[in-house]
Amino acid sequence: MAGTAPASADGPAARAETVSVAATVEEQRLDRAAPQEILRRSGFDSVAGGFARALRSADSYAEARRVVDRRGSALWRRAVDRAQVRGPAHGDLSRDDDRPLYWARLGMIRELRVWEPGFALSSEARDRLLGELERSSRGQDSMDFPGAGKAVGGKGFKRVVLTGFDPFTLDRDIRISNPSGAAALALDGTWLHTADGGLARIETAVFPVRWTDFAAGTVERTLRQRLPEADLFTTVSQGRAGRFDIERTNGAWRGGFPDNENVSRTGTVPVAGSVAQPQWTSTTLPYAAVVAAETGRFPVYDNTSVTEIPTGSTDPVVRPDGPTSGSTARAGGGGNYLSNEIAYRATLLRDRLGLHDTLPGGHVHTPVLEFGAGNTDPATGAVTDPGFVRNRLDIIAQVRAIVAVAARR
Repeated sequence: MAGTAPASADGPAARAETVSVAATVEEQRLDRAAPQEILRRSGFDSVAGGFARALRSADSYAEARRVVDRRGSALWRRAVDRAQVRGPAHGDLSRDDDRPLYWARLGMIRELRVWEPGFALSSEARDRLLGELERSSRGQDSMDFPGAGKAVGGKGFKRVVLTGFDPFTLDRDIRISNPSGAAALALDGTWLHTADGGLARIETAVFPVRWTDFAAGTVERTLRQRLPEADLFTTVSQGRAGRFDIERTNGAWRGGFPDNENVSRTGTVPVAGSVAQPQWTSTTLPYAAVVAAETGRFPVYDNTSVTEIPTGSTDPVVRPDGPTSGSTARAGGGGNYLSNEIAYRATLLRDRLGLHDTLPGGHVHTPVLEFGAGNTDPATGAVTDPGFVRNRLDIIAQVRAIVAVAARR
């Protein structure tokens, strides 16, 4: 009944369970030299320890939830403030760096996962706390536009939703940063003048590079309430070297490339709902205007290519000009990894909400963020260098410029 705490949380019927302390694949990377240097040189090395101390003081499930929410939200705000040059830097690492957020969050998750409270806590209750920590520390539950109306200081403004990703392919190079995540931090809560002189407000969030989270609906849960109030949305991820791509078409296929937990998934993108699932969804971003505009030093392409199995065939073929009628998806313009999947899920959600004809939205692939000359060997290279920082700053600035063009009236 209302007002009664669930037995699986901290009530007298709650069941204590043995905590497994085996590190996850992501956590196994945390104590390596590069992540620890990144945390130390950003001042984020004390985040996990402070969180652990706060958890130890929690004497109930309700108090633990408050600790998780406060500390998770504080980590997101701290990362955003650092990227937007508010407050002290606490270290010599470039302020535009997204990696401190990723590694500090992972440290907090590890502390929560192995925490042994003084009250009974079921595995289900712990999972709820972990979920809340993930959402709050990624900005997923704080994408709130100001005001009930669409005016600030007497002027109307556009509302822009933008998402980024964690670093990935960390077993190839533990030093990797993701410019889409860096862009999300740099742009969250900011205002910009659109290409036609209007005003736009940007709200952002970052997503994990994990197949399981996507199957569990993290994209839809985050965006379902945001898209109806938005005037533009763009999912952003790292793509090809030396270029931006506006991905014209997204496919309903998972290609199986390992995620950050080294998990592979191959098959149709799993989405909830009884409505028939399309093989393809399309961008409604103003791609022609974006491609034609001067937005930065990297070229921007309207990418129309897909890989499909044509009707009546069993063999996949590349179609440079998009899918043919009745074909089965094997890769969208953005491939068949989680960047394609977030684009597919977000645009499918747009369509299911009846917003296809009124809400511009789709996917932007950034260039690969490259280290500077002489710093390309992961075994011997430094965690940062001037060329690396310059490349990331240029990509962030061009993402902002692309949004400014796309958000024009």
